[in-house]
Amino acid sequence: MGLALAVTATLVLVIVTLYYKKWKKQNPNLPLVDAFFESHYLLQIKRYSYSDMKKVTNSFKNKLGQGGFGSVYKGQLQDGRHVAVKILSEFNGDGQEFINEVASMSRTSHVNIVSLLGFCFEGYKRALVYEFMSNGSLEKLIYEDNAVIGDRQLDCQTLYDIAIGVARGLEYLHKGCNTRILHFDIKPHNILLDENFCPKISDFGLAKVCTRKESMVSIFGARGTAGYIAPEVFSRSFGVVSHKSDVYSYGMMVLEMVGRRKNIKLEVDASSEIYFPRWIYNQLVSNQELDLQNIRNECDNEMVRKMTIVSLWCIQTNPSTRPSISKVVEMLEGREELLQLPPKPYWFSPSTSP
Repeated sequence: MGLALAVTATLVLVIVTLYYKKWKKQNPNLPLVDAFFESHYLLQIKRYSYSDMKKVTNSFKNKLGQGGFGSVYKGQLQDGRHVAVKILSEFNGDGQEFINEVASMSRTSHVNIVSLLGFCFEGYKRALVYEFMSNGSLEKLIYEDNAVIGDRQLDCQTLYDIAIGVARGLEYLHKGCNTRILHFDIKPHNILLDENFCPKISDFGLAKVCTRKESMVSIFGARGTAGYIAPEVFSRSFGVVSHKSDVYSYGMMVLEMVGRRKNIKLEVDASSEIYFPRWIYNQLVSNQELDLQNIRNECDNEMVRKMTIVSLWCIQTNPSTRPSISKVVEMLEGREELLQLPPKPYWFSPSTSP
């Protein structure tokens, strides 16, 4: 009897050990991730259980959107605050992007950065709890079929204010934090708008945290979204990766705001791929009117020309030619007639590059 129990216990131990080794091999980073979230500087952000997430979202009843990362649901905390809960897809990588987002956003506090209120990490069940942004993403608002939001027209002044707000948010990430944070995925989809159309930068999954003294950073491979990736991020032959890489993405985004259309058509040939930036640059060089649907008066024309000139400076191929984001804010807030036209950019896009 005792021998049978000993043999059974040994078999159970062997099975458990083998199962753990297999789990450990498949999930090498999970214990490390857990330890990371227990570190002292993250205690200010609340950690929720997955059952808490179900309660907050009323069992995931109100879905706000979905992407490759998972789904976003509207929820309400016990204190009455409305929140957006991002539930990441199961088996979504090794947790590095999740760590990036929590680590980056736990260090930020700015009117133009979306606030992270909490997170959930239970094995493969991962969630992020953000402040709720009632007007959704900028992406949904800047294209032709979304020109009106409720009873408000998305006019030039609103777009101009959004452009400055995003620039100030980036300036804070680059210069205002104790550490410098490079976002690496600035695009309309990642700019959220509150009830007053105040823009807030979100989605820090690809962010890189570095010291403020670092003028260049090391990353492996390209990161970002086609059409917004700076040339040097895609190929180091264009220059070093730095805070100027975010400036490029910002410039491409603002050009889309100006034109209320995508800058790039992926289905056309490379010779005409980036059509709007080329067209609008030629209009400025020949001093022609910018015949855009946003422009209704001389004030609108001045704001659009200012945004356009600044954007074209931002998308210069050589990173050293681009302005810093602080300079971008200064240029946007200054007078349009004082801005000089930049050199014609070499039109680059990783979507058709070898």
